[in-house]
Amino acid sequence: MKSFITPVFILTFLVSFSQKAVQPFMPEIIKQFPNVRDIAISPNGNEVMFTAQSVMGNLSAIIHIKKENDTWLKPEVASFSGQHFDLEPFFSHDGLTLFFVSTRPLDSSSTEPKDFDIWYVKRTDLDANWSEPTNMGAPINTEHGEFYPSISNNGNFYFTRDNPTLKRKDDIYISELKNGNYTEPVVLPDTVNSDGYEYNAFIAPDESYLLFGGYNRKDGLGSGDLYISYHTENGWTQAENLGNLVNCDKMDYCPFVDFKTNTLYFTSKHDNTNTNLPLSLSITDLLLEFDKYDNGASRLYKVFIDELLKK
Repeated sequence: MKSFITPVFILTFLVSFSQKAVQPFMPEIIKQFPNVRDIAISPNGNEVMFTAQSVMGNLSAIIHIKKENDTWLKPEVASFSGQHFDLEPFFSHDGLTLFFVSTRPLDSSSTEPKDFDIWYVKRTDLDANWSEPTNMGAPINTEHGEFYPSISNNGNFYFTRDNPTLKRKDDIYISELKNGNYTEPVVLPDTVNSDGYEYNAFIAPDESYLLFGGYNRKDGLGSGDLYISYHTENGWTQAENLGNLVNCDKMDYCPFVDFKTNTLYFTSKHDNTNTNLPLSLSITDLLLEFDKYDNGASRLYKVFIDELLKK
């Protein structure tokens, strides 16, 4: 019987499968670090920033990789990072400002770390060096912790805040940009937030949807999951779990969308370590199992986002 499977069919299937399946991001680079979390890609696609952390997560620095002639160069510690506890970078839409989170002291003469604040560095053009970091100050930063900046095209600023006065866990806030200034941040409604932990909010540039992390929710698959809420004329819709294409029974967090490629990047502790062993492993096989990308360490993954959004 003549086969109807052609090379074109196989190629189409593989492309379709790769768009639907979650894949590791830069595995050979990412595996150099004990743990990696959160990612930001520059608007022109030629720079990547991510956070590398120690095994216990008590040392944290922002890593910078540049692309030249379609080749990614060696990773380097970002010029403004490496001394203090830094994480969660986010590029402005012109690529000339980078926001990030740090516990660095406000006064350079001090060695005492502060609570988590949002800072920024600037550059005059895409090839220039970054400036010294500046604290965003009020009304974004407070005596409480602020995390994970994300900015829409109109300049509205979304972030996470730990506000003990609300007598609940972390919530997601918005500060609107009006006449060049940020307004007093407002907590998003309970269709997004809850009494538990909400964190790592990524806003679509047109504010049509919000991706964020929710911890141990009733509809969760385990630990932290990624959720989506849509912005409608009636406000933010009830957040929905993104499902098991992305989420697993371990921690899933730190979403970022590259709209040029319709790709969702996220952090996960996916663990596919094989523990059902019919035979004893050799040392070589054991090390290969330990060295899997999806071995439970915090890693970066990517998936075609159109599979996850409502049509």
